[in-house]
Amino acid sequence: MAETTDHLIGLLLGAEEDWPQAFEQILRFVGPLSVDGTTHRLASERLTIEPFALTDPVRTGLVIDRLAHWYYHPREWLKKAALVNGTYLLNSPFTFQSMEKHSAYCAMLRLGLKVPKTILVPYKNPIDNHRWAYTSEQYNKPFDLDVLAAEIGYPLYMKPFDGGGWRGVSRVDDQRDLHTAYDDSGEMLMHLQATVDYDHFARALSIGPETMVMDFRPEEPMHQRYHVSHGFLSDSAGKQSVAISRIVNAFFHWEFNSCEMLVKGDEVHPIDYANACPDVALTSLHYYFPWAISALVKWSTYCLVNGRRPHHDLEMDQYFEIADSDRSYDEKLDAYLALADAHFETVRYHAWCAEHLGHLDDAVAQWVSGPDFDRLLVETVLTTYPAHEQEQFLAHFRGLIGMWVDDQGAVTRT
Repeated sequence: MAETTDHLIGLLLGAEEDWPQAFEQILRFVGPLSVDGTTHRLASERLTIEPFALTDPVRTGLVIDRLAHWYYHPREWLKKAALVNGTYLLNSPFTFQSMEKHSAYCAMLRLGLKVPKTILVPYKNPIDNHRWAYTSEQYNKPFDLDVLAAEIGYPLYMKPFDGGGWRGVSRVDDQRDLHTAYDDSGEMLMHLQATVDYDHFARALSIGPETMVMDFRPEEPMHQRYHVSHGFLSDSAGKQSVAISRIVNAFFHWEFNSCEMLVKGDEVHPIDYANACPDVALTSLHYYFPWAISALVKWSTYCLVNGRRPHHDLEMDQYFEIADSDRSYDEKLDAYLALADAHFETVRYHAWCAEHLGHLDDAVAQWVSGPDFDRLLVETVLTTYPAHEQEQFLAHFRGLIGMWVDDQGAVTRT
């Protein structure tokens, strides 16, 4: 008799309902998988928050975390689950806690990526620590904010060193904007960052070895920011955007992350790539939503069925050896990407999915085109928008989802 192995995926959630329902449904389509003589059955559960002993067992083999970047109790449970029980985490609270946006900027500059000029400035207001006054008086060196801004050049952006949902981000066009933004920053530690006269703002969502680069319009309302635009980048810029996103994730061992880049011609400038809770909302991603949740299911399934173990050592030196070589920028990027693809087992992953999950894309397309997904869409719109806007947004999102279904049919026919 064939051996049967059960795998449980834990969903650590905040206020989200749309993608978890989609994930749960698509996971059902996976079905029992027969791999190397073993039948694998996968299920998921939504995790609750409660007291825990450090030696308590953990039932879930893999956890998708959407909460611990701001809620510390579940973050510490994740650390315990990883260290004591060997639970696989998407994402790791260890690296996201220690490698916030500032550290990520520094690391990618070390690799030679084209990060715009960035300066970290001291707090505007005293932090909540009784030693602040003495330390500030004794050791904080006076500085001229206007001189620093002039060094970078206007327009520039002021944003928190650790980021988080566009919190505290300000476009600064002149000295008045500069001082207003700095005064408003309070106890947030801020970067000043140069901008780029860009042609496109690209946002890439990466899940394991899969990456989708999207035409992002930050000046638009949220439902219109992800523009459905295929081939909007040159071949070179498109290749760089995919590579940079995957390299960032492999470097820090992040597996569910988004990267923002300013693109001018063939020049790609990464500006934000440490997102512990990337946007996967139905009303944001719309057209790209089915791909995102399918990729999340596929990568979770691949990791569990193949017994993938987390790499606790970041092994950054192998990247730095490439950075310190005399190779060209493109040659370095190719070498970094080779390391990233080895980390994510990219070739094996795609071959494995083709063999064992070949049925999943058609099942997802049929579900997305049917009444059950439409019910989820209606429910999401009704809970997101005021009554007088609901009909408009239902038509808007139904049109975009219908476009995705049609495009999937076209891919199947070719």
